[in-house]
Amino acid sequence: MTRIATLSESRDSCHNCRLRTLCLPDNLPKDDIGKLEGIVQRRKPVSRGDYLFQAGQRFNSIYAVRTGAVKTSTLMANGDEHISGFHLPGEVIGLDAIVSRDHPSSAIALETASICEIPYAELETLSDHTPSLQHRLMRIMSRELLAEQSTNHLLSRRSAEQRLAVVLLKFSERFAERGLSALRFRLPMSRLDLGNYLGLVPETMSRTFRRLEEQGLVGIAGKEIEIVDSGAMRALAFGAEGSQVARA
Repeated sequence: MTRIATLSESRDSCHNCRLRTLCLPDNLPKDDIGKLEGIVQRRKPVSRGDYLFQAGQRFNSIYAVRTGAVKTSTLMANGDEHISGFHLPGEVIGLDAIVSRDHPSSAIALETASICEIPYAELETLSDHTPSLQHRLMRIMSRELLAEQSTNHLLSRRSAEQRLAVVLLKFSERFAERGLSALRFRLPMSRLDLGNYLGLVPETMSRTFRRLEEQGLVGIAGKEIEIVDSGAMRALAFGAEGSQVARA
């Protein structure tokens, strides 16, 4: 039986967490994991709609999502919200504030979320005394930033159908990385939020979902998505760039 992708599982420690390979540097020695775990603060769950941090707030920590999902967004000059990303369990938030020391965006829970907070000053001190941790943390930060840049590049200059196909395929890959189904999953955000992220008004979002369903590419039941024809989805999303780009 296919395991439908959900975002609610967790473990109490870094050593036992099944998301360890996603939010911790690859192959980090057990002793270094223990040191890192010593500074991790496990916050009480953040309720849906509550802020993890707000734009303009002083940067003190980076955050790893344990369960649930979080969106990051900014307010435009006219007061409209612009959603810049969606973050799943095992992903790290707040890296974009390291240089400026102020958060350029807000992080808001899309559903009840468990969060690990890592005070950055303590992380820097620990990294100074643990070279292997410092090296591998740089790798994970680079990975997170490159993934965001890659998605933004893939969404540029594409039709509404192509943009939606790209994002659904990216979610498919992200759920698969968590040991969940790549073909059947539940989107954590509303269609309104997804449309905001893609730059599509609600009416266009509804038409675009409907067209993908009518073409036999996906099955849709509320927030639950089934990718029926992944090959055709890749062809739509990436065209001549092919499936190799889809896996980048």
